[in-house]
Amino acid sequence: MMKKLIKVNPADNVIVALTDLVQNEQIVFEGTTVSPITDVKAKHKIAESDFAIGDEIIMYGVLVGKAVKPIKKGEVITTENVKHQSEKVFGKNGSLGWTPPNVDRWKDKTFNGYHRTDGQVGTKNVWLFIPLVFCENKNIEKLKDIFENELLPKKDVSYKNLLRSLIEDKSVEEVASKNTNENLLDNVEVKFINHQGGCGGIRQDSELLAKLLAGYVNNPNVAGATILSLGCQNLQVSIFKEALKAISPNCDKEILIYEQQQIGTTDEMFQMVIKDSYEAIKRANKIERKPAPLTKLSIGLECGGSDGFSGISANPALGVVSDIFAALGAKSILAEFPELCGVEQELMNRCVDEEKADKFLSLMKAFEKSVVDAGSGFDMNPSPGNIKDGLITDAMKSAGASKKGGTAPIVDVLDYGEYISKPGLNLLNTPGNDAECTTGLVGSGATVVLFTTGLGNPMGNPVAPVVKIASNTALTNRMSDIIDFNAGTVITGERTITEVGAEIVDYIIELASGNVETKADQLKQDVFIPWKRGVSL
Repeated sequence: MMKKLIKVNPADNVIVALTDLVQNEQIVFEGTTVSPITDVKAKHKIAESDFAIGDEIIMYGVLVGKAVKPIKKGEVITTENVKHQSEKVFGKNGSLGWTPPNVDRWKDKTFNGYHRTDGQVGTKNVWLFIPLVFCENKNIEKLKDIFENELLPKKDVSYKNLLRSLIEDKSVEEVASKNTNENLLDNVEVKFINHQGGCGGIRQDSELLAKLLAGYVNNPNVAGATILSLGCQNLQVSIFKEALKAISPNCDKEILIYEQQQIGTTDEMFQMVIKDSYEAIKRANKIERKPAPLTKLSIGLECGGSDGFSGISANPALGVVSDIFAALGAKSILAEFPELCGVEQELMNRCVDEEKADKFLSLMKAFEKSVVDAGSGFDMNPSPGNIKDGLITDAMKSAGASKKGGTAPIVDVLDYGEYISKPGLNLLNTPGNDAECTTGLVGSGATVVLFTTGLGNPMGNPVAPVVKIASNTALTNRMSDIIDFNAGTVITGERTITEVGAEIVDYIIELASGNVETKADQLKQDVFIPWKRGVSL
């Protein structure tokens, strides 16, 4: 029989409803009777005892809020009776210690990836078309239409086939049979990104975008790139080249760069781009998958559309995954700094040295100051959907979100646009915004992104597969077309967190080898949105 209540940490003074609870029902929990004062929706929290105004609310063993109204035992925790409050930060204070998990099950396993000359190994083989400035977005879109129409199978244009069938008064099958062609590229994907940056803002934004784009080109999932520049923009070709050289001094990937103002007419540029790119793509198509140790994997960790179960099922399962890869000598990256608010002390203690701890705290303070200066604060981070599904304060959301990072030592702290280099758990400064976070993780070298969600999110990435992991079974069933993995079995008691984490590791190996495809890739959810820190000029 499924449990109705759970206390996440023995030190907590709130209890989580695992199912919908009925007003005044008598529930025996840890040797005492708990009776909800009102009906309680699953995922929400109720008070374990009476709270007076100013009393601390503890969950995950940390401070996540304070009572602003008297709260009775069995009463639901809401935004009306509890406000955000988090632990004070004192700087690095010792170490939490770490016992690595047993990884005998995976230590000799490999995945079939794309080997690059710099030693990195990709899980995909992508030829990427990139604009240095938004002025070239339309040209990128035209190239996308040209290359996808001629090179890729047309079997995926189901909605176009549907419309054509209505116009011609024929069946979808009849229309589809006429609109198929052979896949000319069996070993390379052609992807296209655009963005709203590169000019018009402060120079620092263009420099940051250059780092991000350089990170994408350097990502081992990318075989090479075609880059369009207008010529007069802030993000000059020289700035991009310098950013790429800083990440990879000896980068030998094929990179084709075209500057429209130097070439002349659009037709002249398209003639060059299409001919050169097609030949380069054919060469990239000859690169084949070969076995590689799991140490060559770089795993991005994030959450989006979180709910009250995310920090109990999906996120801690990713923590197991992160710890397994850290023990194996692979890389994992925990992002979303606004969703680490309240657990800074724990994370600083886990940093391998004071330099990393100080950098983390400095980045956190600078980020929070910029938010406050804009008239808001980290306490405004929970979205309406988060709150509706039980995440009442930012500290509560953060305490659950941080579980994705497991318990391993933090080997490095990266600012947005910095590229990963150290095996183990890394912290990356990104917003909590799902698209900006995913974009940043891949730009920092993630070759697979694990994305937990309790409410559902279809977003993917043009370069790295994005695995959607549901915190609850109801979501998995309701939005089966976007969910890859169900961690809701933890809530129902069918699986332990450790078992789910191990299953995700096995799934990643299959995914990295090209044996399975994420739902986001199937739906072509290629989202690329850089984080813009400055203002427009």
